[in-house]
Amino acid sequence: MRIPLLAAALGLSILAAFPAQARETGAPVAVGPQYDTTHVYVAPADVDRFASSFLATFGGQSTKQVVATVTPTPSSTTSQLLQTPAGTVSLFGFTTPVPYPFGAERTGYLVTDLDAALAAARTAGAIVLVDAFPDPIGRDAVIQWPGGINMQLYWHTTKPSYAPYQTVPENRVYVSPDGIDDFLRGFLAFSHGTVVSDDRQAPGVEIGRPDDTYRRIRVESTFGRLTALVTDGHLPYPYGLETTGYEVANLQDTLAKARAAGATVLVAPYTADGRSAAMVEFPGGYIAEIHGPASHG
Repeated sequence: MRIPLLAAALGLSILAAFPAQARETGAPVAVGPQYDTTHVYVAPADVDRFASSFLATFGGQSTKQVVATVTPTPSSTTSQLLQTPAGTVSLFGFTTPVPYPFGAERTGYLVTDLDAALAAARTAGAIVLVDAFPDPIGRDAVIQWPGGINMQLYWHTTKPSYAPYQTVPENRVYVSPDGIDDFLRGFLAFSHGTVVSDDRQAPGVEIGRPDDTYRRIRVESTFGRLTALVTDGHLPYPYGLETTGYEVANLQDTLAKARAAGATVLVAPYTADGRSAAMVEFPGGYIAEIHGPASHG
């Protein structure tokens, strides 16, 4: 995809401000957006209800549900992938207490080499919260970026092969003005990403404050899309609780499917930045932003 010259210049200017960190992260370790998953933890009693509702809303299918230990210390959870054209969920229903710090990571990124990815993340300014450990199908680790953003990195023993998304979801990151420079510098260096827009006067309706403006930064990389929402933390419910934004062809049609499948529309559709967007809560408590072209409501 061709990046507009202005957007590319923005990305280059940010990386140029931190040339050492950008150079020291090494070769790219991302595989592709379709291998990145949103981590969703729900109570065991809500697993099937959530899976049914999410798939009815976005389409797609679930892998076989298994019971596994997916942490480095003893625990037990059901585990399955919900693979849709708009994004993938790693769904967990822990039947034991969830060991720290699991449950706070927002996403899992598949990498080509876990050890190289951890070295690159450290060089870029992340800390490793959970060092590499084996799971039933590979190896995992959890990192934290400046600003308190936790992400899981994973590697599969057998290389997976998933179809590309029809629409690439966005990882939605809420960051303080005090932390955004360090977060952005580090994540761009690690992901080899590009800033495609940096709007310091974005419409506040996007964060539930229609009379205000805020800063919104959009990043693209081989990992996919990331939107950083830079706020003072004065956020009305449910803003800040969503971790992923899903793009659909027709928002109203998707919301109708969601309602019919037991989801609740928490924020009615609004229009900003060429999008119509809404906030939806699925059975089990998972909150998502869903957006589509403004012309389709």
